[in-house]
Amino acid sequence: MKEAKRPIDGDLVDKALFQFDHVLDVVHDRVLRPILLAGRAIAFGLIILLVSVVLVGALLIGLVRFIDIYFFAGREYLSYVSVGAISLVAGLIIWRKRRPLNLRK
Repeated sequence: MKEAKRPIDGDLVDKALFQFDHVLDVVHDRVLRPILLAGRAIAFGLIILLVSVVLVGALLIGLVRFIDIYFFAGREYLSYVSVGAISLVAGLIIWRKRRPLNLRK
């Protein structure tokens, strides 16, 4: 917070405006600034979440097409089965590494 010079020999209006400005600075620093920071964090978090969902979807589509073209040409169901099996194994590994709620701290 900036240190403002207090009017020493000013009139009543200068003193009142100084106090009003000081109150507005305190309100901004203690109330509005945390609200703005939380809003930014929520907005950027949502943007990152949406971009990551789109990116994972595009990568899965590319993986299915790659497997379909280079490994199982003409048998598309095998591409879906293989990507599903990879996803299932990855999910089981992640599930295996989880810990109970009381041990997470």
